[in-house]
Parts: sequence; C-alpha cells; structure tokens
Amino acid sequence: MTKVQEAPIAGPKSVALFEEEQGYLTPGLQQIAVFSKLAMAKGKGAVLTDEDGKEYLDLVAGVCVASIGHGHPEYAKALAEQAANITVGSFTTKARVSFCRRLMPLLPKGLDRVQLYSSGAEAVEAAFRLAKSRTGHFEFLAFWGGFHGKTGGVLPLLGDTSFKAGLGPLMPGTYSAPYPNPYRCPFKNEAPHDCAAHCLEFAREYLKRSTTGSLAAVICEPIQGTAGNVIPPAGWLKGLKEIAHESGALLIADEMITGFGRTGKWFGVDHDNLSPDVMTVGKGVAGGFPVSGVITSAAIADSKPFANPSGSSSSYGGNPLAAAACDATLKILSEEDLVENSRKVGAKMLERLQGMKDKFPFIGDVRGRGLMIGVELVADKKTKEPLSKDKCRALFEEGLRRGIVTMAYSPVIRINPPLNITAAQADEALDRLEACFVWLAARG
Repeated sequence: MTKVQEAPIAGPKSVALFEEEQGYLTPGLQQIAVFSKLAMAKGKGAVLTDEDGKEYLDLVAGVCVASIGHGHPEYAKALAEQAANITVGSFTTKARVSFCRRLMPLLPKGLDRVQLYSSGAEAVEAAFRLAKSRTGHFEFLAFWGGFHGKTGGVLPLLGDTSFKAGLGPLMPGTYSAPYPNPYRCPFKNEAPHDCAAHCLEFAREYLKRSTTGSLAAVICEPIQGTAGNVIPPAGWLKGLKEIAHESGALLIADEMITGFGRTGKWFGVDHDNLSPDVMTVGKGVAGGFPVSGVITSAAIADSKPFANPSGSSSSYGGNPLAAAACDATLKILSEEDLVENSRKVGAKMLERLQGMKDKFPFIGDVRGRGLMIGVELVADKKTKEPLSKDKCRALFEEGLRRGIVTMAYSPVIRINPPLNITAAQADEALDRLEACFVWLAARG
C-alpha cells in the first residue's frame, strides 16, 4: 500500500494530554486509544467531542458499554443525587430494590436472582464458584474465540492466545472446543447447520475423552463479541444446554456484550428462546458505571458455599452509586424503547452494509443482530485471508479523519454504537464508513 502524506488524526490538545499520560501509565491500553491518541472531552448521545473540539459519530460505545449513549441528562441526575447522599456499603438501598424490581420481568424464564459485582471477569469468576457449589464438580468448557476476562481462573479459556502467551501454567480443569462460526467453520462445513452439528458432536466427544467427568459448567457467548460479533447457527445454544445437563453441569450464558438490548432483544439467548442456568452480565447494564452481575434461579443461588454469608459478596458490588446507575440505565432503556431502536436501526444498518459487501472486493462477510454488527475484511474473498493489519490501521485512521470512531484497526470491524443512535446518525456514519472504503479501494 503506497504511503501517502495524510492529515494528522489527533489535534494538538489531544496529543499533548495523551503524551503526558503515557509518562504515568503502564503499557497495554486498548488499541483504539493507543492508535488514535485522542483525548475526549465530552459526549452527547452517539456523538463524541475531543479536546480540540472535533466531533465524531461513535460506532464503538466503549465496546458496548454506553448503552444509553453519552451524557444522558437523566442518568447524570440520578448519579449526582445518589452521590450527594451515600455511595458505598452493602446495605439495602431504594435504588437497588428499584433496579431488581425493573429487572426481574425482563429475565429469561426461571431466572429470578441477581448478585452484582464490578467487572466482567469478577462476575464470571463468581459464576464459576456458583457452578462448583451447585454441582460439586470442578471442570469448565469454553469455546475458541471466546472472551470471559483476564483473571487467573478464566485466563485459560480465552480464545485469543495473545492474552495468555507466556503466562503459564494456567488453571487446570479448563477446556476449549470449536465455536460454530458460519463464515469460518472450524470443520470447513459450508452449511451453517452442519457446522453447528459438527461442533456439538465434537464438544460431546471431547468432554468424554479429555475431561475427568467432573464438568461444573459450560460457558459461552450467545454471540461472540471479541471474535468479531460471530452469530452461531440456530439450535446450537439449545444443543449446548443438553450437553451441559448430560454432564451434570450448568450452562452459563456470558451476556456481558449481548445483554440489555444490544442484539435487539433484552438478552442474546432470547433469540433462541433459551433459559440458561446462569447468566453473567455487565457493560450496558449500568450505562458506563463499572457494574457486572450474576443472574440465576433461586434454587441454584441457594447452593453452598456460594450462598453462605459473604460467600458471594463483593466490596463494591451493588453499592448505592452502582445501584443508582443500574436503575437509571434500565429505566432509560425501557422508557425510551431503546431495545426496539436497536432492532430497527440495526436492521437498516445491516441491510446497507450487506449492500456494500457486493460493492467492495475486500468485504468478505457482514452479519449482525440489532446494533451488534460484524464486517469481515479480507484480502481475497475466495481464500478468506484476512486483510493486512496495515490496511486496517489505515482504514481506522481515515475514519477518524472523517469523523467516525470505529474498530476498523482489526480485520473484523465490530459496529456497536450506543443504543440511542438515531436512524439519521446511523446513515451518516455509514456514509462516512463507505467513503473510507472507497478511499481504501482507490489506494489498492
């Protein structure tokens, strides 16, 4: 790709703040922050404004965190009022009771208990403790391409080896099986149904031949986010629940990304009419405040030692300020009908992006549900070789110049805007993204 002198990405105020901060922080920030060098000053809905005053349409939402957008006045008001009263402690608060009252009718059938935590990995670790308490078993199965956090107990289950290379030995009793990616089936099946069936068959045999027969839980994402918003074929999740129960294990649906309207339904499992034994949630549940949770049934939650006093607690989990953030977010999602907005606007974006697939030779696949869309960039549509990192990085930078924040630095662009993005804003964002594709095509 010919190197062309382009306009700078970040303005002088952003660069100055970024460079000062680099003198204080350890390495390892998210790529989007490192590559852009942007310092953000404020946001409103689906629009971000940097310290130099430039505006960007946000197609990332903090990786699905900003479910109600940026700077929502009702959210800000609720947190300010709570902060002026009490912010910490495990005591009951009206905000936490109100959140639970709003949450329960939205959950899959049979789920009626919740415990709150602070991070996604913390919730997954808690779900693992719960599964061990319920089953008396100690082994876990996850899937290639999955992401469940970076703490020690779940690190071996990460689908991306770059996160765990050189960090062994890893927690024993953890196993990973192929995830049925219809575009890149690990068994090279062309038909999605065949891919799902093959993956289920493999998982069943793998558990028989590779574990000690003490499976506590199977954990999966209803749609794999980090892997590129990959949607498994219909029926796979239900087949997975059968396999888990055959082994005397629980099915844990990791809904960190897919929960709370991201896919156009309240939860990702709703698309399959599935009730898992346990759900882990986070990201969009509190609109940006660091909250996660474990959701399950009363019968499972009563398992000890998880159910012992302080057995499932967390110092920060469900504190008054966190509970106010959850309650305000759920209220806004419901009253502003943002789950339906996710479905409608997402469907229109998906249709338009699928049209671009036929127009550009480097778009290999487009898939999505609601406002969780994946666009796979390839060097060759026949071989499906991923587009080179330098071209993806160039596309990402061109997007910033044109005023859109994307995850285009990867061969799979994950499009996850705030759930309150308007149809007009979505069209404008896709206009700018298509202009970036034209720009990239012109540079060969």
